Amino acid sequence: MSSRDEYIRKMQTKLEEWNAEISTLTAKAGKVKVEVKNEYNEQIESLKAKQAVARQKIEKLRQAGESAWEELKSDVEKAWTALGEAIDSVRSRFK
Repeated sequence: MSSRDEYIRKMQTKLEEWNAEISTLTAKAGKVKVEVKNEYNEQIESLKAKQAVARQKIEKLRQAGESAWEELKSDVEKAWTALGEAIDSVRSRFK
């Protein structure tokens, strides 16, 4: 297995973990007071949008040739960082 394939598999696994986290946050949002529910739902929608961007980046990486994937890796890392920070931020607000 190439380092690109290993990297994609690692990113896909992390994306699945974050998907589970977003599902957990969505369930918690359903239990909050009406006054803050809209804010939480907006934050969760923002997370889902960032997650979609990360998925698109992974797909581009998957389709890239072996020589081009290193160039795309930095885009994936930026999307990853943004999604991870957003999830951490929303998670801290739900506590």
